[in-house]
Amino acid sequence: MRVVHDSGDSTRTLATEVEFADSILKQGLGLMFRRAIADDYALVFRFGRQRRRGLHMVCVPFDIDAVWTADGVVQGVKRLSAWTGYGSHVADTVFELPAGAADGVEPGDRVVVEE
Repeated sequence: MRVVHDSGDSTRTLATEVEFADSILKQGLGLMFRRAIADDYALVFRFGRQRRRGLHMVCVPFDIDAVWTADGVVQGVKRLSAWTGYGSHVADTVFELPAGAADGVEPGDRVVVEE
């Protein structure tokens, strides 16, 4: 399983260690209380419908890249700073990646999980 970015011109793998926030508890905790994540890691939040999805960095001691998608199409990308970062976009899926992993990902690109 991997997270793949397709810019239209090229395709690249963003993560090969994929974890799903597939319960209310996992969605609520996200990356809180972790000390670090691997360079090839992604935490993926899948929701049943599109709506505004916010992320906060309370109790997350490292920067991350967040990618919001709707039907696989990137709606927003933001670097969230440790402890104080916040971002939101309309999405049905949200990806949390190590800082720098989403460099080059732009709205309109595709980011999906390939199983």
